[in-house]
Amino acid sequence: MSKVGIALNRFGYGLARGERPPADPEAYLLRQLDTFDPAPRPIAARSATRGKTGEMLQLLRDLRERIQQTGDPAMNEAGVGTMMTEAGMDNQRAAALAALPPEYREKLAEARRVVIDDLAVRVKVAIDGPTPLVERLVHFWSNHFSVSVGKPGTQFEVGPLEFEAIRPNVLGRFSDMLKAAVLHPAMLLYLDQFQSTGPGSRVQQRRRRWANQQGGRGGLNENLAREVLELHTLGAGGGYDQDDVTELARALTGWTVPGIGRVGRFAEDQPSGAAFVALAHEPGARTIMGRRYPAGGPQQALAVLDDLAAHPATARFIATKLARHFAGDTPPPSLITRLEADFRTTGGDLAGLTRTLIASPEAWVPGPVKFRAPFEWFVAAARLTGIEGLEPRRIGRALNELGQSPWRAPSPAGYDDLAASWAAPDLLLRRAELAERMVQAVPADDVIARAEAAFPDTLSDTTRTLLTRAESGRQALALLLVAPEMMRR
Repeated sequence: MSKVGIALNRFGYGLARGERPPADPEAYLLRQLDTFDPAPRPIAARSATRGKTGEMLQLLRDLRERIQQTGDPAMNEAGVGTMMTEAGMDNQRAAALAALPPEYREKLAEARRVVIDDLAVRVKVAIDGPTPLVERLVHFWSNHFSVSVGKPGTQFEVGPLEFEAIRPNVLGRFSDMLKAAVLHPAMLLYLDQFQSTGPGSRVQQRRRRWANQQGGRGGLNENLAREVLELHTLGAGGGYDQDDVTELARALTGWTVPGIGRVGRFAEDQPSGAAFVALAHEPGARTIMGRRYPAGGPQQALAVLDDLAAHPATARFIATKLARHFAGDTPPPSLITRLEADFRTTGGDLAGLTRTLIASPEAWVPGPVKFRAPFEWFVAAARLTGIEGLEPRRIGRALNELGQSPWRAPSPAGYDDLAASWAAPDLLLRRAELAERMVQAVPADDVIARAEAAFPDTLSDTTRTLLTRAESGRQALALLLVAPEMMRR
């Protein structure tokens, strides 16, 4: 690969139709750091959905009470998760939804529409945006702080998590992004933090009977604390133990979602979009990773997160993930060390970390070092073909078909960033089938020239021959979309 091809494909999402390759690859990348718009028009025009979360959770609370009162097993919550899939209205899903109250069915349908529309906004910005490197970084960090839809309320929050917590901080400080993402309503819902209460809190003391009546939903929940340590900061083997998990969980108590439950009357709004309820917070000082944190309401968790962001293990963990994303499944140790040193020296300045990555020779080795994941391939294919007017539902179906629809990762760890997860024959066949459909509505009279511009000094003789011998321009374009040059970066 030439340096121009690396700048376009390894660092970005490939050349867009009609775009000219950059004359100075490194300057092209660095310029994007100065011109990135965290709130482009499609995102700025998005309808606010924050109040919808509380509405859905209240409807769910009412539904649970009705189930308890009626004892009717036919009316259950089975439709909640299945409504959020892209599997279609099969008989099982339709039957589950039919058993739910109409107002809840309507809210589920609304939530599904919001996810579809937000996904379309994400894809449109990635395809049309002038800063593909930074868009890739946004998606990298969104996967790092992974939240999957399926739990009630998350559908209204996953888009805002990326648009309001990740994008504004993608070139800022890691500590700021960490706090914004971890304490965002989407994360609090996804990992059940919103209903975690301190064992010694006033809420738990006064309402223990009420908590038991809610099916054990009261009390301390350690999900978020564990994932913060293992997935978001220190990494597995980062030096923490179970006591640290429990103490962090206690520090996080009180952080919840606005507008839910009777305790919501005592909530204090927070900059992350979350709320803090002092009555649910575990009182007292905490000791985490050998540091003592005095009692201090919402500030206690914020102080812990700041220190975790600055921990040496976090620097190593983040450097390794970033190097793996840009320099290969087994990234060069020298690059990891350089990124780690930059992270520690600058206090987690992500713009500086990106500049160090761009300046690192290990990221510019000529041979392809990464296999394109499905989302990357879809965006790159859309840019190269110049396809326009993608209908939101079609985008969702296509990405689901490819096996990597954003905000639907199978675990809090997010989607894998390794070739072995995406290079299976059946997944490649799906790309080929989608490529044939994508080229049907786009101009296809300049495929060779487009291929040479998109992969300068890289297009192999084999690929060039296949494109030349294609029966039509559209067949040639479809072949280009599944050529080796398109699959690897």
